[in-house]
Amino acid sequence: MVGLGFLVALEIAARHYGLPGPIASQAREVIVAPASGFLLYGSMGLMMVVLTWRQRFIAIGTAIGIDLVFLLVRWVADAPVTHGHPFGNGALWVILGCAVIAVTRRTGQERLLLLKGVGLGLLLVTGRKTGDTWLLITSKTRPLVLDQYVATADHALGNPSWLVGRLVRSTGSFGEVFLNSVYTQLAVAAVVVAVYQLRKVAVERRFPSHHLVRTFLTIGLLGPAIYMVFPVVGPVFAYGADGGHWAVANLWPDTMPPSSGPQHMPFDDFTPRNCMPSLHTAWATTIFIHSRKGPRFLQFAGAFWLVATLAATLGFGYHYGIDIITGVIFTLTIEAALRSLERGWDRSGTQLVAYGATVFTAILVASRYLSTPMATYPWLFGPLLVLATGSVIYAYVRTTRQWDPKPAPAVRQPELQPELV
Repeated sequence: MVGLGFLVALEIAARHYGLPGPIASQAREVIVAPASGFLLYGSMGLMMVVLTWRQRFIAIGTAIGIDLVFLLVRWVADAPVTHGHPFGNGALWVILGCAVIAVTRRTGQERLLLLKGVGLGLLLVTGRKTGDTWLLITSKTRPLVLDQYVATADHALGNPSWLVGRLVRSTGSFGEVFLNSVYTQLAVAAVVVAVYQLRKVAVERRFPSHHLVRTFLTIGLLGPAIYMVFPVVGPVFAYGADGGHWAVANLWPDTMPPSSGPQHMPFDDFTPRNCMPSLHTAWATTIFIHSRKGPRFLQFAGAFWLVATLAATLGFGYHYGIDIITGVIFTLTIEAALRSLERGWDRSGTQLVAYGATVFTAILVASRYLSTPMATYPWLFGPLLVLATGSVIYAYVRTTRQWDPKPAPAVRQPELQPELV
């Protein structure tokens, strides 16, 4: 009920600013071309963890068949897809169809399990729509941005966005297309890891107490709230050509930004203020963490996605270096809180969450009020930022290893003594 109330409130707020809310955006994709067909099929894949293999093949075939019908109707009606993807409606129809089947054809535990699968699939899509609505609201309600403060403070880290931006540009179109494909399909990578974690649900008839989707959705719900407090648009907008006449100057990535005199700057009413913290970094970090207990291929894929996402967020000028480290700290704090909630709060969990939240807040406050000293003394503040981030990573790894169940020691069988004759 709390989640539904939040969605309704966000829908009302979006309509107040003349924007489509998350509920309306999702409902219209039953018919119109969806914004992300890959995400809808990924959501259907999550839902299918509760199905048998025969039911999965039927669901996939039905989704593809429905999409082919939609393509045929659009072709006959001469309605080309100008926005969104030409596929994905079928996956949404299958998810909704499974919800109807659960209510009308299932009973007891089977109904509950199928409804949980449907809810899991819809949550991923709804979380995406909720995040998009949040971002639109930030652009309407936060006319002033804090980019000059973050860019100045980022001198302590050597302005990594300017460095990586030049490196990505040197790779030409191949590097840009490759990194963009990784950046835009982050949710699909999350689905792959989540499906591995939930692979036994159909057999065990229950969901694990903690999995990637919980962290993924929590990050998407909490992150935009911080954007309302700390609005930042990113280097490519505040200091690059994408910012148009709103930009300070066309400096990114060739010329370093000024290191003094930061101030609030006005910006347009449609660019999302979605930089601090970097949620793409947060989600990629979540994928990395949850892939650690998978097979070697999944571990490699998780590490690759994290590195490639960091390269894309910095190289495309979407984030500053400080956005990246706050994204990591933000993720570890949320992951620790969710794991503590699942296993029961104790002193170690409380201390870890409190420490992560404190470091996260301290970096935000320093970026706003100490940006000029941070740029003036990079030899001091640069190592401090790295050390603070490393300390949270170390505390997380050390604490969560203590939480992991220890294998029971093997009981040594007593040797049989030969009988005396």
